[in-house]
Amino acid sequence: MAGPLSDEELGKIDAYWRAANYLSVGQIYLKDNPLLERPLTREDIKPRLLGHFGTTPGLNFIYVHLNRIIRNHRANMMYLIGPGHGAPGIIANTFLEGSYTELYPNIERNRDGMKRLFRQFSWPYGVPSHDAPEVPGSISEGGELGYSLLHAYGAVLDNPDLIVPCVVGDGEAETGALAASWHSNKFINPITDGAVLPILHLNGYKIANPTVLARIDPDELDSLFKGYGYKPYVLEGDDPKDMHQRMAEVLDTLYAEIQRIQRHAREKNDPTRPRWPMLVLRTPKGWTGPKVVDGKPVEGTWRAHQVPLEAVRDNPEHLKILEAWLHSYRPRELFDANGTFREELADIAPKGRLRMGVNVHANGGQLLVPLVLPGFRDYAIDPGVPGSRQVSATKVLGGYLRDVMRHNLGTRNFRMFAPDENASNRLQDVYAVSGKSWDAKQEPTDENLSVDGRVMEVLSEHLCQGWLEGYLLTGRHGFFSCYEAFIHIIDSMFNQHAKWIKSARELPWRKPIASLNYLLSSHVWRQDHNGFSHQDPGFIDHVANKKADTVRIYLPPDANTLLSVADHCLRSKNYVNLIIAGKQLAPVWLDMPSAVRHCAAGIGAWDWAGNDDGDPDVVMACAGDVPTLETLAAVTLLREWAPELKVRVVNVVDVFTLAPVSVHPHGLNEEDFNRLFTTDKPVVFAFHGYPTLVHKLTYNRANHANIHVHGFKEEGTTTTPFDMTVLNDMDRFTLALDAIRHSKAVRHRLEDAEQRFSEVRQRHKLYVSEHGEDMPEVADWKWSAR
Repeated sequence: MAGPLSDEELGKIDAYWRAANYLSVGQIYLKDNPLLERPLTREDIKPRLLGHFGTTPGLNFIYVHLNRIIRNHRANMMYLIGPGHGAPGIIANTFLEGSYTELYPNIERNRDGMKRLFRQFSWPYGVPSHDAPEVPGSISEGGELGYSLLHAYGAVLDNPDLIVPCVVGDGEAETGALAASWHSNKFINPITDGAVLPILHLNGYKIANPTVLARIDPDELDSLFKGYGYKPYVLEGDDPKDMHQRMAEVLDTLYAEIQRIQRHAREKNDPTRPRWPMLVLRTPKGWTGPKVVDGKPVEGTWRAHQVPLEAVRDNPEHLKILEAWLHSYRPRELFDANGTFREELADIAPKGRLRMGVNVHANGGQLLVPLVLPGFRDYAIDPGVPGSRQVSATKVLGGYLRDVMRHNLGTRNFRMFAPDENASNRLQDVYAVSGKSWDAKQEPTDENLSVDGRVMEVLSEHLCQGWLEGYLLTGRHGFFSCYEAFIHIIDSMFNQHAKWIKSARELPWRKPIASLNYLLSSHVWRQDHNGFSHQDPGFIDHVANKKADTVRIYLPPDANTLLSVADHCLRSKNYVNLIIAGKQLAPVWLDMPSAVRHCAAGIGAWDWAGNDDGDPDVVMACAGDVPTLETLAAVTLLREWAPELKVRVVNVVDVFTLAPVSVHPHGLNEEDFNRLFTTDKPVVFAFHGYPTLVHKLTYNRANHANIHVHGFKEEGTTTTPFDMTVLNDMDRFTLALDAIRHSKAVRHRLEDAEQRFSEVRQRHKLYVSEHGEDMPEVADWKWSAR
C-alpha cells in the first residue's frame, strides 16, 4: 500500500496500536486473566464496568503516529486530549513506552503489572477514568470538557520549541469555552511561542446524540475553520492499514508546515499571524470494537461511547463477544509469555525524555523558576493620620506589577490575564513595560497592542482562565484580574484546577507549581453605577468550599495591605489565592510596617481605632475595604450616640483565620480567637460577602451566638456607593445601632439611637433621590481619633 511507511514500519505501528487498544479494553473490563491464558469467566470481569471506550482507539491511533514524528525529528511534544474520559488510552500508551512504570514501580511491565494496571482502573482507591493528575504526561484535568485547547495554547506561550498536539473531541467542541478557544491563534507569536496542532476528532456521537460538527456539510466545516484562521487538513476512514499510511503522510505534512512557519518567522523576524495547520480526523466511534451487540449496531454509533458490552458478568453471549473482541487484537503477537511488550515493538516509541509521558512541560514544577520580585515596601503609601489619604489600591498595585513584569522580561515566565478589564481595574501601569498580546489586524487608534505583549486580554473569562492554567501547569507564573461579579463564569474551571492541585499534592512525582492568583476588583460595593447585574460577591463562598490546603482568601483593607498580600501570593506555590480589593479612591489605614505585621497575622485588633482598654463592651469586626470604612465610621458615630461604650475594632485580612486551626491551617486557636472576640461580648461583623460564610467558619466558636454579621444580602440596584451599604444593612448607621442594641452596657440608649437612626436614614434616602449622590457627611467623612 503506497505511503511513507515501509511494510515493516506499518506492521509495527499497527501492532503498537493494537497493543494500546488491548490494554484500553482490559482496563475497562478485566480484574484478572490479563493475557487471556485461559477462557474468560465471570470472575475475571469487574463488578462495575466504568470507562469510555468510544473515543479511545482514535486517541491511541494519534498517539502512536505522534510517536513516529517525535522519533524521526526529535520533536518536543506534549499530548493534550479534550475527550478526558479517554484516559484508558493514555494510560495504555504511557505503560507501553515505560513512563508509567517508572512513576509507579508496582505496575511492572509484565503479567502481574498488567493485572494491577487493569484492576486499578476505575476501582475504589485506584485511578480515575479520566485524564487526571495521576496520568503521566497530562496537564488537563479531564473531568469536565472544554478546556483542552486553552491549556494547549497557554502551554506554548513563551515555549518556542514546544509543539502541543491537542485532540478536541467533537462533543467537547460543542462547549462554549472550546468554541471560543479557536480564537487563541490570534494571540500566538510564531517567533517567541510554540505551536499548537489542533486535531478535531470527529467520531460522530456524544453519550446518546450525534454531534453538531460531525453532521454539518464538509464544505461548511472547512469554511468554519478557515474562518477561524486555520488551514484544515482532513483524514477520514476506517481501514487500519490505509489509515496508518495516510495518517503518517498527513502528520509529516503538518509537522513540516509548522516548521516552515516557525523558520520563516524567526529567520525573517516576521511575527505576522500565519494560518496554522490543523487536522480534522474522522474515525468510527468505538473503532475496532464490537460491530453488533444484541442485534443492534455498536461500532460507529453512540452505543460505543462508554462500555459497549454492559452485561458481561450476567450474559454469557456478551462474555463471548468480549473474549473475541480482546483476541481480535492478537495479544500473543504483542506480549511475550511473561506479559512483557515485545522489544521489537516497544522499540518504535521515543526514548528517554522525548516520550510524551515524561515531557517535562507536563510536570511544570520541574521547570519553575522563582519570580524576581521588586521590594513591595518601595511602593508604600504614607497614610499620615489613618484614613486621611485616599488612593486607588489597585492603581498602587499596578505600579508594583509593572515592575514585576519588568524584572522578569528576560526569563519570560510571567504574564497577566484579564477579560478586557486590566485598565478598568486600574492596572494599566503595566503597559509601560509590556503591551497587550495581539497578532491580528491593528488600527491607528489602537493603544498598547503588541504582537509580543505579555498582557493577555480578551473578552472571555474562559480564555483567560484556560490560558493561565496552561501557563501555570507548564511551570510559569501569572496574575488574573477580573470584575468580581463575572468571575463566576469560570466557576467550574476553578473547580477543576483546584481539584487538580489537591490530587497533584498527593503525588510525590508532581512538583509544586506557581499558585493561581485572582484579583477581583470592581467589586459588589462599588458597582453602584452598573446595577444589580454587576453586584455579586459569591465567588468567595465558592472558593471557601475547597480543601484547606488548596485555597486562600484575602480581603486587604487598603493599598499597603494589598501590596503585602500580592507579594506573598506571587511567591506561593500550589494554591489558589483569591484577593478582593477595590479600585476606587479609598482610605489608607496602615503604614507599611503595620500592614506587613497585620497581613502576616491575617487578623488583629486595631488599638488605635478602639477604646476598650482590654475589656470591650462590643467588638466591631470587619473584613474588606468598604466594610472596614463603614465599621470605622460606625465607631465615630458610637462616640456620639453612646460615648461610654467601650469598643474594640478587629480587622480580618485572611478570611480563614476565622476558622478553627483544626479546619484550616491559617485558623486561630481557641485561645487567640477568644482573646480577640471575647467569649461573651457582642460582635458586630461587617463582611464583604454573604454573611453565611462568617457563620460557617465560626459556628463552633465559643462566642458564635453573639456574632452578628452584616454583608451582602442580595439587595442591589443602580444607586450611589453608600446606598449600596444601606440597602444591605451594612452601612455605618446600621452597624452603630446594632452595637447599641446588643451591648448591655448602653442598651438604655437604644430608643434614642433608633430615633437618630431613622432620621438619618430618612435624610439619606431623600438626599440620594434628589441629588443623585451621597450626603456630604458621608462622602466627605474622615477618620478622627476623637
